[in-house]
Amino acid sequence: MYLTKEEEKMLDGEYGEGYEKAMRILVVLGDIYGAERMIPISSSQISGISYKSIGDAGLEFLEDFANSGVKVKVTATMNPAGMDLEDWQKMGVSKEFAEKQIRIVNALKRIGVVPIPSCTPYFHGFYPRFGEHVAWAESSAVIFVNSVIGARTNREGGPSALAAAITGRTPYYGLHIPENRYPNVEFKINFEPRGRYEFSLIGYYIGMKMRKGIPFITGLKSATIEELRSMGAGMASSGSIALYHVEKITPEANNVPRPKERIEIEKNDLEEVIQKLNTSDTDIIDLVAFGCPHLNLKEVLDLYAYFKESPPKTKVWICTSSVVKSYLKSKGITDELEKMNVLVLADTCMVVAPLEQVGVHTIGLDSTKAAHYTNSLTNIKVKLAEGGKLI
Repeated sequence: MYLTKEEEKMLDGEYGEGYEKAMRILVVLGDIYGAERMIPISSSQISGISYKSIGDAGLEFLEDFANSGVKVKVTATMNPAGMDLEDWQKMGVSKEFAEKQIRIVNALKRIGVVPIPSCTPYFHGFYPRFGEHVAWAESSAVIFVNSVIGARTNREGGPSALAAAITGRTPYYGLHIPENRYPNVEFKINFEPRGRYEFSLIGYYIGMKMRKGIPFITGLKSATIEELRSMGAGMASSGSIALYHVEKITPEANNVPRPKERIEIEKNDLEEVIQKLNTSDTDIIDLVAFGCPHLNLKEVLDLYAYFKESPPKTKVWICTSSVVKSYLKSKGITDELEKMNVLVLADTCMVVAPLEQVGVHTIGLDSTKAAHYTNSLTNIKVKLAEGGKLI
C-alpha cells in the first residue's frame, strides 16, 4: 500500500505509540481488502462503546489509547452507551456497570470524541456532505449516510473507526470507490407502505432475501427521512447491506445502472418478517421501547402527543440523543412523561442496555433492528408490532 510521508511517520511511531497503533490497524485492514492507498476523511462515528458489548477488554483497549495521548484529527462521534449517562439509576442499572460505562465514555472524551452517544448523529448537526469520505461504524448510521446523504463509508468496526478518527484517514476500498456503489438487484414494492414500522419491515425483508450487495428499490412514491432511516436499519440488520438506492428519491439513484434481476414485494410478504422476529407467545409485556435507531425531536413529540390522549398501560422507554432530551427537559416534557411511566433515555438504547439485568423478560418493539438483536443477543422474548398496538 502506498503511504504518504506523514502516514509513514505515523506508522513508524514518530508521533507516538498511539498513532502508530492506529495507523497499523488501518494498514492491516487495507492490506486485507487490497487498498492501494489511504484517503482523508471528514468525520468518524465510533461503535462498540457499550460496556455490555465490549466488557473489560474493550475498556482496557480504549483507556490504553487515551493514556497514549492521541487526539482525533477529524470530528468523531460515539455510538450509544449501555445506559443513560445521567439517569442510569432510573433504568435499574447496577453501580458497577455504570462506573465502567462512564470510564469508557471518559476515555473517548480524552481522545477528543464528541460526548453525545447516538446512532443518529446526523439528526443533531453531524451531517456529511454528498460525496464526502467518512469512516462510520454503526450499521444504521452507515447505511443512512451512504444511501440518503450520498457520503461514502464502508461498514467500519469500532477499532477501525477509532483508528480512522485518530489518523484522519481510511483505506481506499469498498464503497469509497464509485463503481462499487452500483446496485445488484431491483426490489419492486407493489403496495404503498405506511409509516416507520412498515418501512422497517420492508428493509428487513430485503436484507433477508439479499444478505449482501446493493439493492435498487422501485415502486415507492415518497418516503420521509425517518422512514428511509428505519428501512435502512432493517436491511442492515438482516443482511450485510451498507447502501441502497431508491428510484427518484435517494441522491445517486439516477446515476447508477439499473440491475437486471428483480424481486417483487407484496404487502403479505412482510408477514414472513413478523413471524421470524415475534418470539413472544404472551400479551404480557414488561417494557415497550422506542428508538432503534434513536428518535428525533419530531418523533418524540409525536409520541408525547399520543400518550397525552392515550396513556400507556405498561412501562415505556423512549431512546433518543442527549440533545433532544435536554430540550424536552427544559420544556418540562420529560417530567410529564415520567408521570405516565414513560422514561426518556439519552445516550443508550434497548439493544446495548443490560435489559436482562434490569428485569426485562418480554419487550415490545416497533423496530426490526431492535427485534433482530434482542433475539440474537439475549433470552428476552420479543413482541414486534406497530407502536400503537404495543401500548
